Amino acid sequence: MTLGRKRICVLVLAVVAIVVGVWAAAFPLSFHHDFPAPGWGWVSRLGPYNEHLVRDVGGLYLALAVLSVLAFRRPTFALLRVTGGAWLIFNVEHFLWHALHLGVFTTWHAIGNMVGLGIPLVLSVLLLLPDRLR
Repeated sequence: MTLGRKRICVLVLAVVAIVVGVWAAAFPLSFHHDFPAPGWGWVSRLGPYNEHLVRDVGGLYLALAVLSVLAFRRPTFALLRVTGGAWLIFNVEHFLWHALHLGVFTTWHAIGNMVGLGIPLVLSVLLLLPDRLR
């Protein structure tokens, strides 16, 4: 995969990380009740509110955002691979956990969960693909 295409992948991951990270870290109660959109409550369906846990998740996403922005701004194949690896470690566990806990969602919300978690997982893998100069 070319450097340009990998930069697009890492940019999408950075945007996701910034949005989720800021929301969870700065507005944890809103994140718990409303994520991914007002009234949807995907997080609140999975358990009681825990401010510490939600803020920690926000911090994790913000840390991934810092790495992703660096990889976008100063791209090297090595840094993009490290970034993909970091995201992959998180995304595999995150995707699998949610895949095993879809029973609390309607069909459409379950599909939304899997698509929303599947896209970052795929982007993580794409960052690990062999490098091509063109």
